[in-house]
Amino acid sequence: MKSALLTKFKFISSGAAAFLIVVCAAYASAITALIYGRRSLAAWEIIALSVAGIAYLVAGAYGFARCRQSGSLSVAITYFVIQLSLAATMIVLRGSAGELSMILLPLAGQSALLLPLRAMVPICALIYVTLVTPLLLRSRWVDAIAIALVYGVGIVFVVAFTRMAASERDARLALAEANQRLREHAAQIEELATTKERNRLAREIHDSLGHYLTVVNVQIEAARAILTRDHARALNHLSQAQTLTQEGLAEVRRSVAALRASPTASLPLADALAKLIEQWNTAEAHVALVVTGAIRPLTPQADLTLYRAAQEALTNVGKHARATRVNLTLDYSDRQTVSLKVEDDGCGSADSQGGFGLLGVRERAQLLGGTMRVSTATGQGFTLEVELPV
Repeated sequence: MKSALLTKFKFISSGAAAFLIVVCAAYASAITALIYGRRSLAAWEIIALSVAGIAYLVAGAYGFARCRQSGSLSVAITYFVIQLSLAATMIVLRGSAGELSMILLPLAGQSALLLPLRAMVPICALIYVTLVTPLLLRSRWVDAIAIALVYGVGIVFVVAFTRMAASERDARLALAEANQRLREHAAQIEELATTKERNRLAREIHDSLGHYLTVVNVQIEAARAILTRDHARALNHLSQAQTLTQEGLAEVRRSVAALRASPTASLPLADALAKLIEQWNTAEAHVALVVTGAIRPLTPQADLTLYRAAQEALTNVGKHARATRVNLTLDYSDRQTVSLKVEDDGCGSADSQGGFGLLGVRERAQLLGGTMRVSTATGQGFTLEVELPV
């Protein structure tokens, strides 16, 4: 928008400069003709011509810009009435249009810029009459008709050329504004894509690294609980915790390298879930997996969404539930959808909204056109269900 306004300002400034150049040239020509002509002017006539000429220049230079900025039809018509009156005054004092005829041609061009067609035509007609009337009164009709035709062609040419230049200027302004809007939209899209990718990475870090840290913590707590009475099992839990730490570190490295490390990339979803459950059963969390319906391949995005949902549910069990039993059900029974349900018999929660992890599961499901439902209450366990279209 700033560049468009700058272009418009430059156009107006160049129009004012052209007006001043043409009018000053006409004045110079008229002064030369007066010096070498036979007719002498009285002092008051010279003063009147000078005052009218200066007023015409000032009004043309500043009045045109003011009319363009205001956009008011009444202001523009007032401007042309004033300019025509000043021009007619100078022509009468000069005794003929002669060299002063050039001062009215820029006025015709200005009318093409400031006025609609219905107002421009009468103004141009008045300009033409102002130019031709002295000829009809002082010259032979043959000469008057010839010069009148030249004036008419000149006015038509100036108006047509000015309208063409204005149309080209408007097209450039429209193109500049369109390019500016395109740049703004591109910046918005880039910002949206960046935010979307940032949210995706946040979900990946929470789901993968958060899961591993939670399971490692569960294994260490189990080892501490039995360290004094069963040293061998405690060491087994610590060994499992170390293994999980190494796996988590490896997944973080893969995520940094590829910005995505999907546990379902090399394993079917059911096998990936079974491997996930093994980590919890080692810690005696009593997690069971049931697959119903005919297993069928899903998209990588759907596989990962269901896996992350199970991972988040088990992570919450390890953190909050104090559950003795967890059931995972992967259901392919409906040909139109696939669903995953995770139920535990833990302490439940009065808040079904959850934190960032459940928000990430909901966002993943919604991105694929699916839904996520949570059912919980204090003392009644926690159920998470994700359903995706296929």
